[in-house]
Amino acid sequence: MHETFGIPEILETIQSLLTDPGVNCLGPDVLEPAWGSPLLGVSRGDDPLYAEFQETIGPFHWTPLEAFCTEFPDAGVTASDIAVVVWALPQTAATRRDHRACTALPSRRWSLARHYGEAVNDRIRDHLARTLTDAGYPAVAPARLPVFRRETSERFGIASRWSERHAAYASGLGTFGLCDGLITERGKAVRLGSVVAAINLPATPRPYSNRTAYCLHFSGDECDACIRRCPAGAISADGHDKERCFAYIREMMVPFVESDIGIPVTSCGLCQTGVPCEGRRPR
Repeated sequence: MHETFGIPEILETIQSLLTDPGVNCLGPDVLEPAWGSPLLGVSRGDDPLYAEFQETIGPFHWTPLEAFCTEFPDAGVTASDIAVVVWALPQTAATRRDHRACTALPSRRWSLARHYGEAVNDRIRDHLARTLTDAGYPAVAPARLPVFRRETSERFGIASRWSERHAAYASGLGTFGLCDGLITERGKAVRLGSVVAAINLPATPRPYSNRTAYCLHFSGDECDACIRRCPAGAISADGHDKERCFAYIREMMVPFVESDIGIPVTSCGLCQTGVPCEGRRPR
């Protein structure tokens, strides 16, 4: 028998971890929050956008049903039985302030959030999937599956089997910017997480009609803030050069962060701060 479980209970489950200072922190010795209050969005497994993502990104990119059946192959569900729950974790004001002042290398707080904060995000993924499953709604966090891995898209280059940015876009949380970051109501300085579950939840309305609706560059304002913020020169009016971006991170950021916090973290995100869409959706 299923326990009653809806969007309020899901949000409460996430909040219960984020309000625990022993969980939501920037590290074992930095007991300040890694993340602010989350945003939550839902899409249905049979949303046509997911088939579109698979077609444009590559056949390796899972639909929600494919991700679900990787963990529950004998569940006997269809795409219409599946919901995708996505959350956005905003960087704190302190982290954004520190990072905004940087121009070539990441701030310490940002790097701690990238490492320890993402561990918090993983705990949310695991805890929510387990909580839903225990309540009678089998659930899986695609990014936590053992078979989740990086792939190469013929059209977009570096990709993966599940894009939480695309799931967030489908779930009404925001649209893409010129640098490929997702611009939410709380801005672009966020981390995303998701679970796929056999549960009947209403889809969050998408208050936009195209994938770049919130980006000033594409709305006639000729914004080039993220272009100017990128120390690698990986962002231009033509978009985001992923190979150039990742090369700079590997060669410059990782060694610097290891010398700073003792861990080789792929930290950058300079294009997410010092821009009009840093902490809000620009209007």
